[in-house]
Amino acid sequence: MIWLVAALVVWVGAWGVNVWLSHSVLVRTRLGRLLVPAIFGLTVLFVWEAVVRGAQVPGVILPAPSAIWEKIASSLPMLWADFAQTFVKGALRGYLIGCGSAVLVAIAIDRSVFLQRGLLPIGNFVAALPVVGIAPILVMWFGFDWQSKAAVVVVMVFFPVLVNTVAGLAASERMQRDLMATWGASYWQTLFKLRLPAAMPFLFNGLKIATTLAMIGAIVAEFFGSPIVGMGFRISTEVGKLDLDMVWAEIAVAALAGSAFYGGVAALEHWVTFWHPSQRTRR
Repeated sequence: MIWLVAALVVWVGAWGVNVWLSHSVLVRTRLGRLLVPAIFGLTVLFVWEAVVRGAQVPGVILPAPSAIWEKIASSLPMLWADFAQTFVKGALRGYLIGCGSAVLVAIAIDRSVFLQRGLLPIGNFVAALPVVGIAPILVMWFGFDWQSKAAVVVVMVFFPVLVNTVAGLAASERMQRDLMATWGASYWQTLFKLRLPAAMPFLFNGLKIATTLAMIGAIVAEFFGSPIVGMGFRISTEVGKLDLDMVWAEIAVAALAGSAFYGGVAALEHWVTFWHPSQRTRR
């Protein structure tokens, strides 16, 4: 009962602090913008811990954050090996291949009316395919190692990046393109000096969406065949053993890796598109 009362008190107190911060001058600073989500996150963890302990929830149903942290601290070598297999070998390589090829195909589509009318509708169809349907097929084609996981990631990230890049290449104004033609610029000069820079906000929207899809695709693909290492392999194996602490430890590592991946792409976007109004207003 004490834990549940403490959870309620902490939640109400943190709510009041966040409301005050949200209406104060401090929220306009970088520190203030970081404090609000940090306080909220820490409050959620404390309430989670208090509810699990106060209600005496069994660990096989929902382990406490302290138990998950203990499992992470005692299993660092295993978690690192799983992270390297899933993220570095599968998700990251598939992400780079899929996004890079999507940009190249988007430029080809921009040059070809046939591809615009033929490939994009097919792309929308393929993007709607469930990953649990294509993952076992790609595992049979490419084997049980990281290559099949990277192939799943390529399929998942390719079309979101493609659609956003095609839309971005059409974002430059007609008057700007006519001005480049008046100056005698070729297609490639117009592409690299006008249209690609104008497409960067659209491209980065696709790249940020693809970061989460890459992690999901690599982990799900490991459910259908993997070496004895990897986040998806570990989750499916430990669920069978009812070792929920390890399952949640893998989920926490995957969440941190995905958040860091998204943050890295967002930081790169801020550096590349510093001229865009959406970036200038965040300074």
